[in-house]
Amino acid sequence: MLTIVITALVTLVIVLIAANLISGEKQIEHNIERLYASDDPQFPRSMSLLLGPPVVSGNRFEVLLNGDEIFPSMLAGIRSAQKTITFETFIYWSGEIGEQFAAALADKARSGVAVHVLLDWVGSSKMDKRYLQMLREAGADVIQYHKPRISGLGRMNDRTHRKLLVIDGHTGFTGGVGIAEEWTGHAQDEKHWRDTHFRVEGPVAGHMQAVFMDNWIKATGDVLHGPDYFPEIAPAGDGVAHMFSSSPSGGSDDMQLMYLMAITAATHTIHLASAYFVPDKLTINAIVEATRRGVKVQIVTPGKHIDTHTVREASRAGWGDLLKAGVEIHEYQPTMFHCKLLIVDELLVSVGSTNFDNRSFKLNDEANLNIYDRDFAKAQIAIFADDIKRSKRITLDDWNRRPLIEKLIERTVALLDPQL
Repeated sequence: MLTIVITALVTLVIVLIAANLISGEKQIEHNIERLYASDDPQFPRSMSLLLGPPVVSGNRFEVLLNGDEIFPSMLAGIRSAQKTITFETFIYWSGEIGEQFAAALADKARSGVAVHVLLDWVGSSKMDKRYLQMLREAGADVIQYHKPRISGLGRMNDRTHRKLLVIDGHTGFTGGVGIAEEWTGHAQDEKHWRDTHFRVEGPVAGHMQAVFMDNWIKATGDVLHGPDYFPEIAPAGDGVAHMFSSSPSGGSDDMQLMYLMAITAATHTIHLASAYFVPDKLTINAIVEATRRGVKVQIVTPGKHIDTHTVREASRAGWGDLLKAGVEIHEYQPTMFHCKLLIVDELLVSVGSTNFDNRSFKLNDEANLNIYDRDFAKAQIAIFADDIKRSKRITLDDWNRRPLIEKLIERTVALLDPQL
């Protein structure tokens, strides 16, 4: 009898692991054919129709660098809300900034603003439970995404990594930042991280709201709609953009598809800022092909200051083909580099929650904002160049001369690539 019970338990564990690690969807397996360049109108047309909502004009974008600019702007947005606040994030930890956000959200809920907060259960595991109580007592709706339940064990590896804050349906924030002390300051030392976030006004904020609703409906079954959430939005500028999402429950390959299409359309330059850079063979091949047709590729990724050394080791294991092809790889030196940004040909700027790894491409719920604006792209390239000045370039010789023990560790860790 004991043997039968043990066998049943082992079988259950294996089934749950398989359910969490294996997607039933077909995945992109072949290189995407280059049919047009980034300056061809077909590029944004294909990107918008394949990935989700069509691009919309009338938007204004503001870049926010590091916590000293990001958090005051987000908190001001919360305090300005008149009708609704929708907020979805992965990391929410204890600390002064976490306290400030909880207090600001609770204040608006008490004043009659409809406040909806969606926190990833894993990402908010270090959150002071007092914040949850504060929010709920104030009347805010607070949900922890995919909190473990017997009926949902097969979804435990599906985390929401999205970072969205939408105010009154017309102003949105997205980028790389989490709610934790590590993101405060101005990246002045190793305890304060380097990151970029974006404030958005205009019709594309409606796209951001729709992305939030995707997971809110999954988590609660409630549909939030009407003019308080989806108002008619007047133009705020002349920027063109669209917001789209990916999830293992539908369109899990959309983020990788976006990156592959953008890389394939690139003609002159690719600038990639990636907190976790662990590309698979298909994506490496696309980057190498870009260099062969004359595209200059520069990548900035974390150096020794990183919160997950396993990711850095897995990343470095796969740099050989990229460095041989002439790709420039720079490791940021002062502190943890948490930016997530792709710039193609001084035209496309893609920002949001997505890392350049299989976890973001296949497993997480992610969301990215694609902006098609040459002046905005040039401004982001200038910021990228400043980050390179604070980075160390890794050459092919450097990579080849790594100590043997490092190579062995990297090759071992690289076996975990599908989960990183």
